[in-house]
Amino acid sequence: MIVMNEKPAPKAVALLPVAVFLVLYLVLGIILEYVLKIEMGFYQIPIVVAFLVALLVACLQNRTVSFDEKLVLMGQGIGDKNIVTMILIFLVAGIFVGVTGRTSAEAVAYFLLSIASVKLAVAVLFVVACFVSMAMGTSVGTITLLAPIAVAVSASSGFDLPLCIASVMGGAMFGDNLSFISDTTIAACSTQGTEMKDKFRANFKIALPAALAALVLIIAVSLGTDVQSAVTGDHDLVLIIPYLLVLIGGILGLNVFVVLLIGIAAGAAITLITGQVTALELMGNMGSGVSGMFETILVTLLVASLCGLIRAYGGFESILAFIRRVFRGKRGGQLGIGLLVGLMDIATANNTVAIVMAGPIAKEVAGEYGISPKRSASLLDTFSCIFQGILPYGAQMLVALSTCATLGYAVSAFDIIPLLFYPFLLCLSSLLFILFDHQ
Repeated sequence: MIVMNEKPAPKAVALLPVAVFLVLYLVLGIILEYVLKIEMGFYQIPIVVAFLVALLVACLQNRTVSFDEKLVLMGQGIGDKNIVTMILIFLVAGIFVGVTGRTSAEAVAYFLLSIASVKLAVAVLFVVACFVSMAMGTSVGTITLLAPIAVAVSASSGFDLPLCIASVMGGAMFGDNLSFISDTTIAACSTQGTEMKDKFRANFKIALPAALAALVLIIAVSLGTDVQSAVTGDHDLVLIIPYLLVLIGGILGLNVFVVLLIGIAAGAAITLITGQVTALELMGNMGSGVSGMFETILVTLLVASLCGLIRAYGGFESILAFIRRVFRGKRGGQLGIGLLVGLMDIATANNTVAIVMAGPIAKEVAGEYGISPKRSASLLDTFSCIFQGILPYGAQMLVALSTCATLGYAVSAFDIIPLLFYPFLLCLSSLLFILFDHQ
């Protein structure tokens, strides 16, 4: 029997469900897509089913815990505040996408392309995502707002959709990593006992070079792309208002829910007044937008349930014991903190939850190796964003794919991952920072 508040003994076998999922989803997906050359091979493996199988494996483990106790553990995982908040963001964002629809997204794309060279449209998406996510403090909220614009830019200009989506995701992770109101910032600073301004300064030195390098790469790829034609279609600037409102609200630092609700209200009013839709069609569009987020929500719930069981079985403790045993010295301690939160993020697919779990151990490691609180907080936030930014089953990727699907476009996570310049460059910048920047 597991005592809920008791620290479990380290058990590597508790990580078996994660391994099962990775085999089912990643390995089989790679075989179908790249070995058997099956079109959209990854879509042949439903991610919800893969997580259900992993959850079943977790439920079959540890026979000393009754099934009722396992349900309690899963419920504790699902009931986490961050999980509830994320689900609500998914639902509200789905309504926003449904209300504004393809027409409004295309209007925004035309507007963006009209004030910048067509060749720089993707770079504009990246920069806008950086500022909006920094103001709003949420990468998921930023992606839900800007992914429809990325889809429209791709459809209008001829840029590859994965490149457009990857640029938005990269910019969203930049801001999420630096924002003062981000859950990850709050969690990192709270667990390490440091001021947000100090953590921001430490983070900025790592993130800014990576962002500038990513922007250069995006521009280089863009200039080398054969754009089909300049955007010449007519666009009604009134349709841009919902997006302008949410962008301004994000820059002003308004709560993501307030921003999305303002966008929904404005979008509904404008589409009704301009005759784009009838009241009945508008309600149907709202329902369709919410439905497009159902798989994302299911995955979130399953991951949270799985996380509750793995943590109680000692899976996370085994990861922590390994890091303590392997890494030595101040640089090793910093790498250990980065790997610690990264492994937690892989297991939970939630960077905030990963920081909360890794925080107490990271503080112990920082104390043992003489690492300052602001440095450990920065490493927790930065490495969690690196891993979260490239996870094929992370919320950021899932909401981007769901938004694309809602707007009628299919794209694979593994089409996007190679183009996620910012997270990979952030990893390189972080490693150089550890090696050469002495506190």
